[in-house]
Amino acid sequence: MGALENFKKIVDPSPALSHRFGVFFFAGGVIPNPIDFRFQKVSGLSADIQTDTVNEGGQNLFAHRLPGKVNYNNLVLERGYSTSFVPSPLTAEFNIAFSSFKFAPSNVLITLFNEIGGISVPAGAWMFFKAYPVKWSVSDLDGQSNTVLIDTMELAYTRFQTVGL
Repeated sequence: MGALENFKKIVDPSPALSHRFGVFFFAGGVIPNPIDFRFQKVSGLSADIQTDTVNEGGQNLFAHRLPGKVNYNNLVLERGYSTSFVPSPLTAEFNIAFSSFKFAPSNVLITLFNEIGGISVPAGAWMFFKAYPVKWSVSDLDGQSNTVLIDTMELAYTRFQTVGL
């Protein structure tokens, strides 16, 4: 039974937990950003295919639905507002985009980690190509609350794909 149980773990492992992940920015598509990789939340990892409807003459029971283009949602990253003395390259990139309207698209790798024997190993990854800033917001300042100030950064990109590990 031991070999069968091991085979089951390889073929159908436990589902990955969503709280172990890293976000890695590659300036110019190559140079990794060593500072901006910790985020509280990542959303927008989705794509859908737009369909075009074509009606066939004389056919009234159905219409043909043909695949069109792929639509991608924006990538939304949330983290605690940083008060570090070490400058954030990502914050600088957002500042330049919103104050000078200059963009330097970069590739973004989001990696999901799994813990095996106390060591974090990559379990899945997604690469977002030519990402650039499109929205930036900071949570409300509230004198009656004692919560972490959240910095929300939204990026558009040309496409994304799953990276095989």
